[in-house]
Amino acid sequence: MKNRFHTPTFMVNAALGGSLSILALGGIYFWLSSSTPIEEQVTNNSPSASVEMTNDESIDANINTQDITVASPEVVATLKTDLLTSEYIAVGAVPTETAADIQEPSDIEKMVTVSHGDTLMSLLVTAGATRSEAHGAITALTDVYSPRKIRPGLDIALTFAPPSAPVTEEQAKERNVGPLRAMQFQPSVERIVKVSTTEGEDSKYIAEEIQRPLTMRMARSTNEITSSLYLAATNASVPNDIMIKMIRAYSFDVDFQREIQKGDSFEVVYEAFYDEDGNLARTGEMLYGRLNLSGDDLQLYRFTPSSGFTDYFNEKGQSAKKALMRTPVDGARLSSRFGKRKHPVLGYTKMHKGVDFAAPRGTPIYAAGDGVILRANRFSSFGNYIKIRHHSGYETAYAHLKGFAKGIRKSKRVRQGQVIGYVGTTGRSTGPHLHYEVLFNGRQVNPLGVKLPAGEKLKKADLKKFKVEQAKIDKIIEELEKPAAIAKLETN
Repeated sequence: MKNRFHTPTFMVNAALGGSLSILALGGIYFWLSSSTPIEEQVTNNSPSASVEMTNDESIDANINTQDITVASPEVVATLKTDLLTSEYIAVGAVPTETAADIQEPSDIEKMVTVSHGDTLMSLLVTAGATRSEAHGAITALTDVYSPRKIRPGLDIALTFAPPSAPVTEEQAKERNVGPLRAMQFQPSVERIVKVSTTEGEDSKYIAEEIQRPLTMRMARSTNEITSSLYLAATNASVPNDIMIKMIRAYSFDVDFQREIQKGDSFEVVYEAFYDEDGNLARTGEMLYGRLNLSGDDLQLYRFTPSSGFTDYFNEKGQSAKKALMRTPVDGARLSSRFGKRKHPVLGYTKMHKGVDFAAPRGTPIYAAGDGVILRANRFSSFGNYIKIRHHSGYETAYAHLKGFAKGIRKSKRVRQGQVIGYVGTTGRSTGPHLHYEVLFNGRQVNPLGVKLPAGEKLKKADLKKFKVEQAKIDKIIEELEKPAAIAKLETN
């Protein structure tokens, strides 16, 4: 059977038809390209060009050239898009700019952080303010907040107007911003301080203080100790400052290096302040603490007796405080004990008449008890050294300090827990640590083993008031335990 697609007649007709189609499309493109865009719209009664393919592949072009309306730019652009490419090619389009497209230059925001040695004046000038603007802002600030209270680490947000005229590269090196409009910082979680300019020709700086409302709720945390109290408290989301208060309260009775065992537990109840979004903003006082060490419960309640000195007392009204603290530094690791040892520098066995606590350089060191400073200077191989005389024949010594706290000098009276210096490695030392000694009647004794005098014992009226306060705290603990108990039942 003969295939009609392979006949000479079919192949000639097909080639002729394809050629004519290409010529027709080319003619339309030539017409479009030569058209001059005008504002008139194409009318509905205008004759149009038509291309009809007859059965014998002939072309009948029926075009009335007298009534042709020139295509508008929109039609031209659309047709050229359809014929040639998927990209939009605008023919005769003139871009215009409306008022909505013109944007005013926005303010310039900068964040600066206070460093050691900075003054507020130098910070503002360095950021781009003139000395006149900085002086005006600082003067206004003093109405609500003293610039002297600004401490290193504080972030200050600054707002500048945009430059009033185009800034050259040379001008930008000196000042690439307009006038200082506002300054804002947050000195505490409850307080925001803002300085801004007033509107009008007589613009000036004014300051305001914004108080953030906080809600106080009691919080309770408890956990089992698997390796250390610090890790157990961290895993229970105990805030760091509450953990420090707990360690200090128990530091008179508990040797955290030797007495904490796996399986022990802790409980702490404290004040928690939340912002309007329900986020923890800060913590207050620790009201209650409990350590369970090898099955023994050590409970402490916060109470203020008639003496006016707030302290922590056990359930019998005995103060947790002793005459001296066993560990006068927070978060330290016991690196060397009291007794004979091979000296790490000298290389031979020598009596170690104190204990060493390894801690990062700059860690605060506290006075172990109330007393008077006998010396605070550089002393032989001890480096920077402090010695304090306490009552009942006790003295304490602190060696290898990085430096002394402000106001610490000979004959100065200090209180227990007061910062007196900072961990360092001065003198004969191999690394940052505190060498701590306790002396009784002029002779060094083991700080971790000495029996220290007991603190205050509540009596009569104070003891009666303490029992009332103790009952209140126990009631709070009972209420705080309820949600945890309900949640535990629901999960089982």
